[in-house]
Parts: sequence; C-alpha cells; structure tokens
Amino acid sequence: MSAVAGGEGAGAGPAGPAPILSAIDHVAIAVHDLDAAVAHYRTTYGAELAHRERVESDGVEEALIAVGTSYVQLVCPTRPDSPVARFLEKRGEGLHHVGFRVEDCAAALRQVIDSGGKAIDQVPRPGSRGTTVAFIHPQGGLGTLIELVQE
Repeated sequence: MSAVAGGEGAGAGPAGPAPILSAIDHVAIAVHDLDAAVAHYRTTYGAELAHRERVESDGVEEALIAVGTSYVQLVCPTRPDSPVARFLEKRGEGLHHVGFRVEDCAAALRQVIDSGGKAIDQVPRPGSRGTTVAFIHPQGGLGTLIELVQE
C-alpha cells in the first residue's frame, strides 16, 4: 500500500530531520550557445532575460530566465575543463542540476552530510547573484546533481 499526501509516510515524522528546502530556486540546463538558448526562450516562450553573469570559479556563463518565483538557469562553459563542459561532452545539452532554496546553506549542507549524502562542496561558497551555494553529488541526490542556494 502506498503513502498518500497527509497520510502515513507523508512527512519526515518524529524520526526524520527538519525540512531544509524552502523552494525551487532554479532548474539548470547546460547549453553550447548561451545567446542562442536565450533567444530560444524569448521566441518560443516569450521569456525575458532576468540576469546574466560569468562565474569564473565554475568556468561558466549563466543566463537566468524568470519563471514565477524561480528561474531556468541556462549554463554554458567558458573553458574546456569546467564541469559543464565535461557534462556537455558526455551527455549533450539538457538538464544539468536542480537548485533548491535553503535558509542556511551551511546548516543544510551539514544535514545532508550527516544524513549520509555525498557533498561535492564540503563548505558553502559564493554563487551567482550574491548567493551562497553548495553542491550535492548525484550519488547523494537520487541520480540528480543538487545545488543548495541561500539568498
């Protein structure tokens, strides 16, 4: 028998940790050509660019397309050794990661590690838009790269 919303198994309960994810911050899509991807979202969906930034530490340039209170984050490598460049070479364009908003990135990262999650970042670091971020390895995220984002 499966659990249903509000029924057995619907929440962490007394034995589980307190919730740390407050919202979806962004869904990141790896692309080869950032300008073409931004144009695609404009002409196909009528979406406009909300923010664009080069993140040297990650070797990417990103463009954020606002969707409600979240974003589609288009990411394009700026150097061949960046994780996004390796992703594109191996898998091609497509979903790269999901970013979740958290109130306290350090506390959220600690909770993930303490729960057995495999972190890429052992300590939070600066992200785009003045955020603080930490990445959780896909092996600790049910096959999905997860980014914790504190605004």
